[in-house]
Amino acid sequence: MSQVRAIIGLGNPGADYEATRHNAGAWLVEAVARRGGGELRPDRKFLGLHARVQFEGHDLHLLNPTTFMNRSGGAVAALCQFYRIAPDELLVAHDELDLPPGTARYKTGGGHGGHNGLRDIASALGNERGFHRLRIGIGHPGDSRQVTHYVLGRPGKAEHGAIEAAIDECLATLPDALDGQWAKAMNRLHSFTSA
Repeated sequence: MSQVRAIIGLGNPGADYEATRHNAGAWLVEAVARRGGGELRPDRKFLGLHARVQFEGHDLHLLNPTTFMNRSGGAVAALCQFYRIAPDELLVAHDELDLPPGTARYKTGGGHGGHNGLRDIASALGNERGFHRLRIGIGHPGDSRQVTHYVLGRPGKAEHGAIEAAIDECLATLPDALDGQWAKAMNRLHSFTSA
């Protein structure tokens, strides 16, 4: 199995969205940048905020697209083309309605599950869906008609704390994932809950 060379954090751009549930993936990449001593900076050729960091002995590209969520694919494709990164060398971090706050899961391949960011990335990569995902739980509002309002809303204090705790646990398991020890990373992360 190939090694992860880039971590993509999905979210929406601008101050209006940075604290919303939909930006949980971007929060993770920001945390990796801090831990790796790097700074995400605007890079027009990648349509986003980019950094290159050393994280636990791994040379990583970090990218938070600054396009809207449903246009994330262009940024990812640009990064992959420029640095010759294969889809299976990507880890895409994103918010996940089907997991409660305070939990996160690794996954490789599969469909987009209705997530517009994942849908656009797969499309931009020539319908290649073999990239790794890091699904950060944000919970579900209970009614599908409320999903858009919910993901674009800000979590309450306790909920935000639970998401942050899950992100901290993601950081703790990331070295194993980056080493290709997916089973070990999954065993630890998938048994974690901040509740």
